[in-house]
Amino acid sequence: MNYTLFLYSDEAAFADATPEQMQEGKAAYEAYIKALMDAGVFVTTDWLQPTANATTLTMMGGQRRVQDGPYAVTKEQLGGFFVIKVDNLDEALKWAAQCPAAFYGHVEVRPSMMG
Repeated sequence: MNYTLFLYSDEAAFADATPEQMQEGKAAYEAYIKALMDAGVFVTTDWLQPTANATTLTMMGGQRRVQDGPYAVTKEQLGGFFVIKVDNLDEALKWAAQCPAAFYGHVEVRPSMMG
């Protein structure tokens, strides 16, 4: 079954990151991706641009409304995701606990409707 790991963190916490800190973060994610691939559970991943680049659309009430930015102002923002293929929620949680985002934010684990 596929599970999506949604990665949430506070974008502002990274605003002043040094190049060295950014490289350390990148290396942590590269190691995590390699571990997922080596275990044969990796499906896909993507990192999202900051919420300042988001556009939100709604057709509620039959009228198109577009808003610059995210739907809601929150302390933590969705910054990316991983899709993994594992047998059950316990395995998905094991991988979520190893994700670098779990150490500075939150990882939401959600099963796929399609498999």
